[in-house]
Amino acid sequence: MRIARFSIDGNVAFGAVEGDKQDELVLDIIKGIPFADHELSGTKVPLSKVRLLPPVLPSKVVAFGRNYAEHARELGSEVPDVPFAFFKPSTSVIGPGDDIQYPPFTNELHHEAELAVVIGRMCREVPRERVKDVVFGYTCANDVTARDVQRAEKQWARAKGFDSSCPLGPWVETDIDLARANDLTVQLTLNGEQRQLGRTSEMVHPIEDLIVNISEAMTLLPGDVILTGTPAGVGPMSVGDEVAVTIEGIGTLTNKVVKRG
Repeated sequence: MRIARFSIDGNVAFGAVEGDKQDELVLDIIKGIPFADHELSGTKVPLSKVRLLPPVLPSKVVAFGRNYAEHARELGSEVPDVPFAFFKPSTSVIGPGDDIQYPPFTNELHHEAELAVVIGRMCREVPRERVKDVVFGYTCANDVTARDVQRAEKQWARAKGFDSSCPLGPWVETDIDLARANDLTVQLTLNGEQRQLGRTSEMVHPIEDLIVNISEAMTLLPGDVILTGTPAGVGPMSVGDEVAVTIEGIGTLTNKVVKRG
């Protein structure tokens, strides 16, 4: 099931996305929230009549760096022996169609296409064999990075945590199992030109390892997001660019870069 979060007439709701053709998609409004008991209402609205929001509002976004060897090498970095985590605040999250605001403190804003894992239940110290039970679904992400700031500062809080640096969407796909999620195509286009192309099977540490690693340290809550790393091909974006992340079996997340007002 594809579950979207949206607004219509000033109200915010979740809905199940139905249909195959983009111009014919409809939302069956969900009674309740997807992380608890819920049911479809049978009330349907065309996707074209709503504004899609970030599919979840995470309490935290845990991102893993250098999890594709080719990406680590393109930045001149070592591939970590164990998962290497950092955080993006909840205020960094935006949704499909929202603007990526180019911050004034960088001259080198980069795109990073990533598979995002959405947590479905409160959990801690998750054993590897139980990871599948705590995953709600998957969505597309762009780990937008101020690359010059990242190089200059030892901590990545400003480089990767600024407002609008974590586009998510367009919805959460819940019908992908863990084995398939570890072998999906991830690609990114900039103004229609392909810049990144890889598969999640190229990850140094698979999804199971990432969730085991971070849940050893902290409690994960429903709606929390795990970013799994980016394939090679990261590069600069400019004001006016349109960037699109497409992940096999999920969909496409599109955002435009604008100057921060």
